[in-house]
Amino acid sequence: MQKKSLPPEKVRVVCNLEWLPFNTTAEVPPIEGIIGQERAAKAIEFGLQIEQDGYNIYVSGIPGSGRTTSVEVAVREIAKKRPTPDDWCYVYNFKEPDSPEYLRFPPGKAEVFRKDMETLVEELKIDLPRAFESKAYEEQKNSIIRKFQKRKEEIVSEIEERAKNASFALKHTPSGFVFVPLVEGKPLTDEDMEKLTEEARKEIKTKEEVLVSELAEAFREIRQADRATREELQKIEHETTLFTVSPRINELKEKYAEFPDVIEYLEEVQKDIVENPSNFEEKKDVEILPGLKAPIRENQLFKYQVNVLIDNSKTQGAPVVKETQPTCYNLTGRIEYRPTLGAMFTDFTMIKPGAIHKANGGYLILNILDVLRNYYAWDALKRTIKNKDIRIEDINEQFRIINTPTLKPKPIPANVKIILIGSPLIYYLLYTYDEDFEKLFKVRADFSSTMDRNIDGVRQYAEFISRRVKEDGLKEFDREAVAKVIEYGSRIVSDQKKLSTRFMEISDLLKEANYWTKVDSSETVKQQHVQKAIEEKIYRSNLIEKRIEELMKDGIIMVDTDGEAVGQVNGLSVITLGDYQFGKPSRITATVSMGKGGLIHIDREVKMAGTIHNKGFLILKGLFAEKFGKNFPLSFSATLCFEQVYEEIEGDSASSTEYYGLISGISGIPLKQGIAVTGSINQKGEVQAIGGVNEKIEGFYSICKIKGLTGNQGVIIPEKNITHLMLKEEVVEAISQGKFHVWAVKDVDEGIEILTGIPAGKIQKDGTYPEGTVNYIVSQKLMEFFRKAKEIEKKLKGSVEKRPRK
Repeated sequence: MQKKSLPPEKVRVVCNLEWLPFNTTAEVPPIEGIIGQERAAKAIEFGLQIEQDGYNIYVSGIPGSGRTTSVEVAVREIAKKRPTPDDWCYVYNFKEPDSPEYLRFPPGKAEVFRKDMETLVEELKIDLPRAFESKAYEEQKNSIIRKFQKRKEEIVSEIEERAKNASFALKHTPSGFVFVPLVEGKPLTDEDMEKLTEEARKEIKTKEEVLVSELAEAFREIRQADRATREELQKIEHETTLFTVSPRINELKEKYAEFPDVIEYLEEVQKDIVENPSNFEEKKDVEILPGLKAPIRENQLFKYQVNVLIDNSKTQGAPVVKETQPTCYNLTGRIEYRPTLGAMFTDFTMIKPGAIHKANGGYLILNILDVLRNYYAWDALKRTIKNKDIRIEDINEQFRIINTPTLKPKPIPANVKIILIGSPLIYYLLYTYDEDFEKLFKVRADFSSTMDRNIDGVRQYAEFISRRVKEDGLKEFDREAVAKVIEYGSRIVSDQKKLSTRFMEISDLLKEANYWTKVDSSETVKQQHVQKAIEEKIYRSNLIEKRIEELMKDGIIMVDTDGEAVGQVNGLSVITLGDYQFGKPSRITATVSMGKGGLIHIDREVKMAGTIHNKGFLILKGLFAEKFGKNFPLSFSATLCFEQVYEEIEGDSASSTEYYGLISGISGIPLKQGIAVTGSINQKGEVQAIGGVNEKIEGFYSICKIKGLTGNQGVIIPEKNITHLMLKEEVVEAISQGKFHVWAVKDVDEGIEILTGIPAGKIQKDGTYPEGTVNYIVSQKLMEFFRKAKEIEKKLKGSVEKRPRK
């Protein structure tokens, strides 16, 4: 008995309006949180709440599934309940100037400390010069200097007196002090010296040597006095500086008494100011060339500045940072440089924070693909997680031939939860090839591409539509329009019991429907506007599909939609062009003859078939042997071919189609050309589910419509695919009017009955089939091939034996 075609209600499930108890989305509260992803929501909550090391999260899902938005909403909700993390700042390291030190403060305190240090410097810039200009300091300083001058004069006077007693005069020349011999108070000239006796000259020289020795000792005593004077001046300078600075530093120490690191830093500041009070003197630029001045940094005062790296004074709860450009520098921070006279300079005030600094104590959301695209970003991220600190480095340093000096800031302790968002493929690749990944990202949150189409799912969809309407400023959708969007959600995933979670695509549909509503000057979005948006989207993408239909209409691509033919059947395939898919009918032919060549697929032989298709073909051979090769050997030659197909064939959805063509070719029974077939088979003849069932049916319907609907046309699909049917309303209407049909079959026997109108025939206990059935005719034809082959073999053998031997 031939199977009946499916009724209209089986090929498209419309939305139950009773599940939508509202008139427009204005009455529907917007949904919050993650939509239709209970498994992922639980995984994210677990990953965010657990405190142990390594429990960072990898959110896996396809783009457009709402994973990023959903994760951000979930993370921000939990972050509100977490404590606000501390502030961080960098300060000058007086012990190791190339390694700036960090300080940690409660939220908002770092900025207060920065202002306190700024106030300290500003006050000292006024008070220190004033202290050094005071009368008391000047008197003390002048007293020390006069004391030194007096002592110096005394020493020089003593030397002059000794020289006079020895008949010498002490004279000051550009090259220093010299002794000139005197005779009766007058200096001797060189001529006078020549006139003296040898003994007189020798006596003068001896006296001079004694005086020179005494002069050297005097100079040593002057230098000691000078050194003592400088030390004394420095001492009073330090005492004056300390007297001016210490009250202010002590005030800050009292204010920040609970922070030992800050106290230690303030002591270092005080020590440096006392040792370098000249830093607070006013300095002017030096003109090194006419018109070119070299700035002298008044800021040796920069050492007392505070670089507030992270200020959480306005943060409520834990920070949530989403970094869309995760370069190494954007993640871990960088050191900037300032050009000065052709050279580049930097200091701790030019250290800039990265996303990990900003998210420290909270959550950092990253797209894994963006991270992997940026050099060293992945390594820097892993290193931060493993070492629990944020290390700011110059990654160009390893590429330089000669390393230049730069800063190496002390790494800040890290306590941040990383949430990576990416595809399942990247997750599997990292898990397999990165030995650290499994240890660092122990929580996986899988976002499904579908959700259940039940009353809860439908209402969540309505609430999602309401949210998009309010957030995107769209017109309200009425109940029928919402129902149409829900049906579209099922169509995207080709499932009557599921809805798509690719909310980006749903959002696009809402925006486009809103546009057509404005064009129509309607107050609310209605179902015809949603339908218009769907049709226009298809129209923008189906140029190639329509061109192929024209070729089929003109007979250039040969596809019959009426009549009968032996060894010829219409197969169906799906062509994907970006975001658009459509079904394309193809003629499959089978030729059969006597011989021992067996079953050959031309596309397979010329390597135009993929591995999955080849598997389906070998399964077909196994099925043929299972059904017809148990009572006698199969002895025939047959070829199968996809006609006018010039690209690679892949997939096993045509294996049942090839089977029907082969059965027709062997039996000589014609197949109805108004029926197209899709479905894979197993070796027992069961028809298995395939993909793209809606596109395939609609593709054949379009060709039948172009060539003329007869009422006998339709498509045979696997019974397992009934739940995947969400056909266009035009096709559903044609089915309801009896102009087109869809048959769902369990096995190949049901399919051959539809194609031929003849019973297929079930195998009997003796291994034969009932007379008059398709399978009986096929088995008889195969038996006939076998007998003729045996007869020919005997004749050939006999003729060989009769030949005379030489």
